[in-house]
Amino acid sequence: MPSHPDTPPPATPPPATPRSSPTVPAGLRNAAVTVACLLVLAAALYLLVYLLGRLAPLTLAVVAALLMAALVSPVSAKLRRLHAPGWLAALGGVLTLLGAVALPLTLITEQVVGQWSGLSEQVTRGLHRFRELLVNGPLPISERQLDAAIEGLIRTVREAAPSPIRGAGAAVEVLTAVLLSLLLLFFLLKDGREMTRWALNLAPRRHRQRLEAAAVEGWRTLVAYIRGTFVIAAVDATGIGLALLLLGVPLALPLALLTFIAAFVPIVGATVAGAIAVLVALVGKGVTAALLTLVAVIGVQQAEGHLLQPLIMGRALRLHPAVILVAVTAGTLLGGIPGALVAVPITAITYRVTLTLRALRTTDHPTEPPPKASEPAPAPKATKSEPAPAPAPTGLAQDPAEQPRQDPGDKALQPGKSHRTTDAHHDDPEHR
Repeated sequence: MPSHPDTPPPATPPPATPRSSPTVPAGLRNAAVTVACLLVLAAALYLLVYLLGRLAPLTLAVVAALLMAALVSPVSAKLRRLHAPGWLAALGGVLTLLGAVALPLTLITEQVVGQWSGLSEQVTRGLHRFRELLVNGPLPISERQLDAAIEGLIRTVREAAPSPIRGAGAAVEVLTAVLLSLLLLFFLLKDGREMTRWALNLAPRRHRQRLEAAAVEGWRTLVAYIRGTFVIAAVDATGIGLALLLLGVPLALPLALLTFIAAFVPIVGATVAGAIAVLVALVGKGVTAALLTLVAVIGVQQAEGHLLQPLIMGRALRLHPAVILVAVTAGTLLGGIPGALVAVPITAITYRVTLTLRALRTTDHPTEPPPKASEPAPAPKATKSEPAPAPAPTGLAQDPAEQPRQDPGDKALQPGKSHRTTDAHHDDPEHR
């Protein structure tokens, strides 16, 4: 049976909607995303530390080369300004560093060898005096307890001492790391700019400017930290060394060198070096010399903390002492003494690079301040990248998908339009 033409087609059923599930709160969802990101970062950091630990000689060589390059780069730059070739300027920097390290070691070795016989006697008498002070002093320590503690300490040292084979292997690794660091130092002084440019070319073009600014800021921070620490270490070693010489403490120059090296570990290094100096003064010269040495160490460290640190290192680091202490502790737990040496510069470089990248991001995407309550809101500005759409030219066919859908009954609702069109056709002479 044929269907009537005016019969409407059967209505299509509405699409089936999925069963609504309870929504997750926005706070819980954001917390889950944050925790997931932190877990990923922690896993990546653990993997990085594991790889650096497995490649310990190479890691130490690279870090030492960077630190030494930041220290002796002015020598190489001065030779370049005197029109010296690149290889000669780099070699001059390496030789300057070797001379600065070899000369103090030679003097200290000669002093230790010359004072060894008298030093052993002083140490023996000092230890005996220290033992009597502990036994007969106000502390409730008996002679039997002291002997047991000394035997336990000797046993611990023997167990911790490496075997000859392990000691030889460690010596070979240290020698390899030293030679590799010197070679890397030479190439950093000779081709440092070319190496940086090559590394930046590996990044996408749109990110090179930001990465270059971050690299420059990181290098400036490292140079400022190393040079400032060098000056502070020299002042500490000079002050404490002069005090030890005036008091007649044995091994004054080796203790001064130890103070200089320990100053590269902020807060902790100076404390350990001062404690060793006081202990040597107590063993070698007695309680009075030890107390005077303690006063000298505290005075030098207070002058360093309140005068030298803010003046020299303030602009380079801008880190709170609590942050420095936490960084040194974390570096010591992760990497031992090498980790303690590089913990603070890594923290300072990370902080300064983060500030630089944030400043560049703010410059690229400036945000206008909101208008005041008394001022009207500014009108939206038209951007050149998104011009207003122009009307389609007459005579060009538009896309059918862009044309509005017209209901068949619209013609009946617009009689005027159809009559005007008809009248226009009747008035047209060509139509007639």
